[in-house]
Amino acid sequence: MRKRYPLRLYLAGATAARAGDEMSGPALLLAGFALTGSTVEASALLAGITVSAAVGGPVLGALLDRAGRPGSLLAAALVLYAAGLGAIVLGLDRLPFAVTLLIAVVTGLSGPALSGGWSARLTDVARGDRLPRANALDAMTFGVAGLAGPALAGTVAEVLGAPAAVVVSAMLIASALPFAWLLPARPALARRARTTSVISDLAAGMRFIAGRPALARATVASVVSCVAQGMLTVCLPVLGVRVLGGAGLGAVLLSCAAVSALVATAVLARFARSVSPDTIIWASVLVQAAAVALAAWDRPVVLVVAVLLAGIGEGPQLAALFAVRHREAPEHLRGQIFTTGASLKISGFALGATVAGPVAAWSLPGTLALAASVAVLAALAFLAIPDSSVRSRDREPSRRQAS
Repeated sequence: MRKRYPLRLYLAGATAARAGDEMSGPALLLAGFALTGSTVEASALLAGITVSAAVGGPVLGALLDRAGRPGSLLAAALVLYAAGLGAIVLGLDRLPFAVTLLIAVVTGLSGPALSGGWSARLTDVARGDRLPRANALDAMTFGVAGLAGPALAGTVAEVLGAPAAVVVSAMLIASALPFAWLLPARPALARRARTTSVISDLAAGMRFIAGRPALARATVASVVSCVAQGMLTVCLPVLGVRVLGGAGLGAVLLSCAAVSALVATAVLARFARSVSPDTIIWASVLVQAAAVALAAWDRPVVLVVAVLLAGIGEGPQLAALFAVRHREAPEHLRGQIFTTGASLKISGFALGATVAGPVAAWSLPGTLALAASVAVLAALAFLAIPDSSVRSRDREPSRRQAS
């Protein structure tokens, strides 16, 4: 099965789905404002489609773990998300806004399929010695999507109109359908007889994440660092006005971060076995903390360097996080662990963005100092959780040899 499904097909599908996802956020904001004339309603659409992912992720992961053909379930989730985006555009100027907002919330339930849902199936395509490089390449698709998605949304909105940008994002997501549908079925030996409910499986997944120290600390660090990333993202347009002369230039800095994240992850892909992913996670968080602190300086060159440094921290951190999940997650809980982690990170980012809004109105340097402190807290939280599971695993080969 794996020979009939090359890694390049997986990467093509993941890139298309994730680029459509990255495009859908700014496209929805632009379309919401264009069709309703209200920034409040436009931001509410984005919040609605984002927040519900926190609920949909764990459930979707549990269902993926129970499915004999997870690719078909993943494809169905992509259909729901793409169709939901189309329904939002059609309803914006035809239906009461409350109904359109409800459609956005329902659509967001399948959002984690575009991130954690894909990554959870990577081991169906690449295993053993191929997995570390494949994992780094998988993380790179997020960088490509983060770079291409927002740029494509702005370009299409300018040329064809904001609603068309949402339609194009839905088409990108839909283009990933055949790649998802053709993903290999789970081997019969990997399937477990399910005598428990989905709710019981959800509880088991959460207990596993909490009870596995290496997985728990990686999850906590990534979620807390996403809070800091959300705060920095809110500050960038204001920094663009103050330091670069325009809010739009502040948004362009996001593309700079995406470029540096992509390059850093590409370098990591060539040396995937050189550094432990656990080390990369806490070290990359400290890099992000330094980047946020640098951003507080009112100097254009320093600001650009700070954003590039932030990307250097974010890209390898994501690849390392995936590596830890693949290493720690048992096959019967893999989908749930990946989608639950994605949901928690989305929630952390939303929390950081929510907190940063009013704080930035009071003090921009204060907001950046708070974001840097949160990033440092993420590293401290990682180091505070003992790594006994890693140490015990490292001792296992010597014990077997001794026996």
